[in-house]
Amino acid sequence: MKKDGHIHTPFCPHGTTDPFEKYIEKAIDNNFSQITFTEHAPLPTNFVDPTPDKDSGMNPKLLTAYIEKLKQLKADYAKDITIKIGLEVDYIVGYETETRALLDIVGPLLDDAILSVHFLKFNDTYTCIDFSKEVYLDFAQKVGGIEALYNLYYDTVLKSIDANLGYFKPKRIGHPTLIHKFQLAHGEKIQDDDRIIEVLNHMKEKGYELDVNSAGLSKSYCNEPYPPLHLIDYAQSISLPLVFGSDAHSVKDLHQHYETIFK
Repeated sequence: MKKDGHIHTPFCPHGTTDPFEKYIEKAIDNNFSQITFTEHAPLPTNFVDPTPDKDSGMNPKLLTAYIEKLKQLKADYAKDITIKIGLEVDYIVGYETETRALLDIVGPLLDDAILSVHFLKFNDTYTCIDFSKEVYLDFAQKVGGIEALYNLYYDTVLKSIDANLGYFKPKRIGHPTLIHKFQLAHGEKIQDDDRIIEVLNHMKEKGYELDVNSAGLSKSYCNEPYPPLHLIDYAQSISLPLVFGSDAHSVKDLHQHYETIFK
């Protein structure tokens, strides 16, 4: 059964306005039997988005409209494809209480969800590490170098796995090697397989799924999925549940590189 469990939507403030129907029809045409729309959840209201346009999460005023639209589409296309209503929820150190409060409200309305790390905390400030090459390299200098940056990322992912976010906490961990997004920009070869294996083992131990995220293959400074192929193999070897995610922010990118990962 072909599934794509990580898809963005016209409700994404930094994505495209491609309509839901175009995503759904492409999925049907490509013989996918299940898809999950996982729009970026609204960020905590007391969190200051560090990106210039402050557009990392959905406008909270649109959350109800998003869910209602997906309920309708789920019914409209029920004979052709299974559509799951989901969100990609940010794990932000220090905002666990606010995140749990959101999940307590919206969780009962969701079929699926992803928990991801995009923001890293250092010296009481937050940085969106996948925003740009320049932000990434500047932040690496601040934290003490590329290896220190990698370790901070993996430490934060481990915290996300252990965090008490309540009954409706997402059961899938998003792109756990997103810190590789600009690996060809810094040019250093960081030996981080042990850290990634530590994360995968902890996911397995705690009963999580892995977002096998193909988007990195389309990033010019990454050129690999999140996690890399040999670590997807490792995840399979420990029977960690895998869910393909194209992380598409446009119809063009839907199901990108599926055949590369699942040959």
